[in-house]
Amino acid sequence: MKLAHWHRERGDELHFTRHVERDLLEGEYDRVYGSAIFSFSADRVARFRQEFPDAIIGGTHNILDNTTVEEVLGIPETESYDYSIYPRFDGSIGFTQRGCRLKCGFCVVPKKEGKNRAVRSIAEIWRGDPYPRHLHLLDNDFFGQPPEQWQARVEEIVAGGFKVCLNQGINTRMIDDESASALKVMGYWDDSFKVRRLYTAWDNIGDEKRFFAGVDTLERHGIPSHHLMVYMLVGYDRRETWERVLYRFQRMVERGIRPYPMIYDKDRVRGLPLGGESSRLERKRLSDFQRWAIRKYYTIVPFKDYDGSESRPVRSDEQMQLEGINWEEMPCQ
Repeated sequence: MKLAHWHRERGDELHFTRHVERDLLEGEYDRVYGSAIFSFSADRVARFRQEFPDAIIGGTHNILDNTTVEEVLGIPETESYDYSIYPRFDGSIGFTQRGCRLKCGFCVVPKKEGKNRAVRSIAEIWRGDPYPRHLHLLDNDFFGQPPEQWQARVEEIVAGGFKVCLNQGINTRMIDDESASALKVMGYWDDSFKVRRLYTAWDNIGDEKRFFAGVDTLERHGIPSHHLMVYMLVGYDRRETWERVLYRFQRMVERGIRPYPMIYDKDRVRGLPLGGESSRLERKRLSDFQRWAIRKYYTIVPFKDYDGSESRPVRSDEQMQLEGINWEEMPCQ
């Protein structure tokens, strides 16, 4: 969207596609860009390079390359976007801040964005009338920017009657009374702006005490734990066992939290090492666990008895209501 904005301002004709193969369009392109997020897209990146050998390819799929859009274009840092390439999207998207206070080994944000800094106000992010006051804030650390900055953003959100989706998550381990109170005041929604949803993460078992202290703080300020969807990193810590994975998962479910497993290495098909569980559990893959958790199969069948090849268990609408299952609200995977 940054690239499209820059070229559109110069009168260039644009073509946007999700295909890696050349689309059936006449003529040649003066410049071709591509982007991939995850390393498991390496084969698609290679096919794209075959189609367009001179393409400029970015994205976090290659963590060794920290080149930014601005560096490619030779311009100062900008947050100007062209929405026309996504004609069905009517929300407003952007960042109030960049960077992160932490330096987690699995995360590329500190390398690509550095330390926290405020970048845009809510007025600068919203597209204006006639678009809805729906904000998709992609901040990696909303409360990591200077307090006077995030406080000003909260005031803008409340005064302007905006709905906000913080889908990159907030850091529950570092939540205090002031930031919890601010979340309650400004509100929080899922990315469809239909369900109350606050996104956060619990990445390793060593953060258990700090994580639940943050959950307790949120609850004291009127944010119930069942509003939380927690990105649960699995497959990163080589000391991880199924006992540890299932312990973290069960701790969250007991509090009414909705876990959302995120597999660090999608190519890792083997099961985790065991320390006493059944041999059948040992053969299970991380992807089976992810599907079992995201689709809430855990409300129906224990993981050790779950067949990862099945689709949806057969249940009547009445049974699903009794079990608290709503397939329509479940994220696709």
